[in-house]
Amino acid sequence: MTDHPSAPFDTPLQDRIPGQTALMTPKPDHGEESYRGSGRLADKVAIITGGDSGIGRAVAIAFAREGADVAISFLPEEMDDAKETASWIEKAGRRALLLAGDVKDRTVCREIVEKTVAEFGKLDVLVNNAAFQIERDSLDEVSEDEWDETFATNSGAVFRLTRHAVRHMKPGASLIHTVSVNADQPKPKLLAYSATKAAIQNFSGGIATLLGERGIRSNTVAPGPIWTPLIPATMGGEHVRQFGADSPLGRPGQPSELAAPYVMLASDEASYISGATIAVTGGVPVI
Repeated sequence: MTDHPSAPFDTPLQDRIPGQTALMTPKPDHGEESYRGSGRLADKVAIITGGDSGIGRAVAIAFAREGADVAISFLPEEMDDAKETASWIEKAGRRALLLAGDVKDRTVCREIVEKTVAEFGKLDVLVNNAAFQIERDSLDEVSEDEWDETFATNSGAVFRLTRHAVRHMKPGASLIHTVSVNADQPKPKLLAYSATKAAIQNFSGGIATLLGERGIRSNTVAPGPIWTPLIPATMGGEHVRQFGADSPLGRPGQPSELAAPYVMLASDEASYISGATIAVTGGVPVI
């Protein structure tokens, strides 16, 4: 409870979504100095969307240190963060592939998969992690365009990337989707975001059943409040200042604290886990 930062946070709000790691105080911990690998993903190939920062960066570092080559997709304006993530992958002795593009675009989703397979020769793990959110105080403040953008980014991309990915996957492959505690406990100021996370969780359960006979597993990880650039870029000042203080553990989680369940679900150790949700919420129950 005391080894990681807790509120109040004095970090500047950001005016560009999904935000920049370099502007945050304190900086998120992605496991740069703490994660130790043990070969659990030796020679696997993974795609991580939203892999430039936050949870995606933590998962990319962990995957590389476990022996995987990693392709990360990200918005073009997040190139600096993406290069930083790639440097950590390469320091682990693995190959990194940077794929800039907006996953709302159907062509981008197809190209992410095709370029990864062309570069690495196969695909073993897809981590659908990219997400968009923004707080709104009332339903009237949620425009139709914003609603559509949230669904296209969060749940639409999951469908498209999964559809393209499974064409290249063999038995033992793993689909991992980042959802949220909000899928079970929707937040009134995050209506669109919460709805997309519930949709992804439902999709994962359905695809786990559909693809079971092919030996392809599908699971979700449901984070609670996690200290990422998305927070100061999409939330109000007091919410950011007190972020995570109301969790049972009294603080937000760090991206590094999410790496372990993604590694486990990607590994052969999870060979009989499919259709499941792993909650990493600091004590908030997910049913």
